[in-house]
Amino acid sequence: MGRNNERNIKKHNDKLHKAQDKAKKAALDRKEQLKEITKKYNESKAAKE
Repeated sequence: MGRNNERNIKKHNDKLHKAQDKAKKAALDRKEQLKEITKKYNESKAAKE
């Protein structure tokens, strides 16, 4: 049983890509939240003036 057989390589790549996708999604979610916070802040700032 070799460590570098096709099944193990595929399993590793799937796991890696899943982790990368999760990190990308988290980064996009943070950006979206920041946009929302900025928008609310600007609206409240404009309302006070």
